[in-house]
Amino acid sequence: MPSLPKQPRKIRVSEIDRLSCKLLELDHELNSNIPTTLWISDLHGEGDRFKSILRGRFGMLYQTCKEALPNTFSSEKIQYLTKIIRKQSYFQDNVIRMDMQDVILCLVGVLKYKLTNRGSQDNEIFRPEFRDTISRLLAGQPVPDPIFEEKIISDRLISHLSHTIRQVLLDRIQVLGDVFDRGPQPDKILRILSSSFYRNMVDYVYGNHDILWMGAAAGNQSLVAEALRITCRYDHFEFLDRLRFNTSKLAEFAESTYPVELATGNFKAKTDKGRSMEKALAIIQFKLEEKTIADFPHYEMESRLWLDRLAQMLQSGDTQGLNDTHFPTVDHNNPGRLTPEEKSIIDDLTQQFTTNSHLQRLLHFLFTKGKSYHIQNNFLNIHALVPSTAEGEFEEFLGRKGKNLLAFIQETITRVGENYLAGRAQQKEDQALFFYLWCGPKSPFFGKHAMKTFERYFLIDKKTHAERSLFWKDNMETDSFKKKMQLEFGVQRVIFGHTPVDYKKGVQMASKDGVAINVDGGFAAAYYNRGHSLVHTPHQLYGIILPTPDEIKEAERKLESAPLDIELIDEFRHPMKIKDTIAGKTLAKERDSIMQQLLHCAEQNGFHSPSVKL
Repeated sequence: MPSLPKQPRKIRVSEIDRLSCKLLELDHELNSNIPTTLWISDLHGEGDRFKSILRGRFGMLYQTCKEALPNTFSSEKIQYLTKIIRKQSYFQDNVIRMDMQDVILCLVGVLKYKLTNRGSQDNEIFRPEFRDTISRLLAGQPVPDPIFEEKIISDRLISHLSHTIRQVLLDRIQVLGDVFDRGPQPDKILRILSSSFYRNMVDYVYGNHDILWMGAAAGNQSLVAEALRITCRYDHFEFLDRLRFNTSKLAEFAESTYPVELATGNFKAKTDKGRSMEKALAIIQFKLEEKTIADFPHYEMESRLWLDRLAQMLQSGDTQGLNDTHFPTVDHNNPGRLTPEEKSIIDDLTQQFTTNSHLQRLLHFLFTKGKSYHIQNNFLNIHALVPSTAEGEFEEFLGRKGKNLLAFIQETITRVGENYLAGRAQQKEDQALFFYLWCGPKSPFFGKHAMKTFERYFLIDKKTHAERSLFWKDNMETDSFKKKMQLEFGVQRVIFGHTPVDYKKGVQMASKDGVAINVDGGFAAAYYNRGHSLVHTPHQLYGIILPTPDEIKEAERKLESAPLDIELIDEFRHPMKIKDTIAGKTLAKERDSIMQQLLHCAEQNGFHSPSVKL
């Protein structure tokens, strides 16, 4: 009997179901509102202040309620609801007459607005006691009468709804670098950001102060000295104790070699021990930096070589330009040579930095989560700048520029991080690059022609202290360079920090066209103690002028929210969707590909759906 011709094997219907499910998921995501995103930069060790402002959600509660509720709601009524949410308790207002049922229904409306576009509505965000009730209210299903009629039950439900709203106000956090130095609690900030609650919503780009500590942990000895020098400059010995650093050997050497009465330079430490250690570390740092500069002449940092000039001044007695002449460890004939004591100390400190498990736990977050730049929605996120020339072109460094330079830097940081976390040896070129990224004129994390640490410490003439900013600020005020940035990175806006602006002098966060936005957090006392953050909701893009520490304390005393000034940058007639973003274009291509596969599967299975089109 002749065999029948082979029939093409039909694709199982389950494959059609799988593709259909994936298509629907992508379609849902494309038509979802963009996530509510917060930008913050330059936290500089101010852990308590960051925690306090983060707890208050940077003023987003009012804006979220305004977006969620009908336009008929007055600002006074929205303010009343936000106070209930903050207190997590109902209270009567003589002007705003809303009973508990009205409040419950409003809170359900706010929560529904926030949850409507979540990829999966995770019931775990609801506390178990009222999980079923809240789910039914969100779905518009009937609930038992006591929910609205029994005060004690209504009050507990309001508390649960308020708690949940606060949990889901914020979807993404963009941190633009610099958690270290100046303030006493960089470890607290990193623990918050890397906690299970926040970690998956945080995107992080490196700042130069992060690079400093990461490079020190990777074994760059000048950065070890510098990171500790800055820590001693602010007397943050409790921070060093929390990380289990042993600086007793350094302290003993510093106090005997550089007694505080002979440390007459511009040292900032308030304790005697801190001033002596600050000076000792400064001299060690300068010696080690000069070796790196000599070993890597293509860095073109010869202007930073001061020790030969210092030795000549000391040897000749021509010291009228110096405010400090006590340099017992500087050999006039070989000023860059470390003394045996200095070498022993820096070797010990380097060993501690590279092997300290407490520091490694903090830096694991930066090395694994951080990036040299990050694109989110249609925004480029960087810490300081993309190196550029006076002519408005991208500056070349190590044979690369623009996006390629940042990608190369990221490759190096990733390699160093992998070696550090695995306890492997580092390449000297990689360690040296961290020094340049910290303070080099073509570094995307620094942006000045020089870091004048020596001059500011020891030269009387204040004209020599100036650190001239390079060309980024001026270039970002020109349409041509902003267009160049948009084309290079495929974005609409550029968000950066690093350089604080004083809004009291009328300086705004955003350029007039909203393309360039400065979000320096201004968390350091040296930088006005008042900075900025940025919030992007589906309806608005606005800047927030952050409260000062005194304003936060006063608000906490009154059980109120701290005052916030708002700078509206842009608002959108229709809610902004994922499909309107760069990521949305990628998802749309994936959706089209799946649709093609789905049509092919349907055809092979004999299904025909002329109404299904791409």
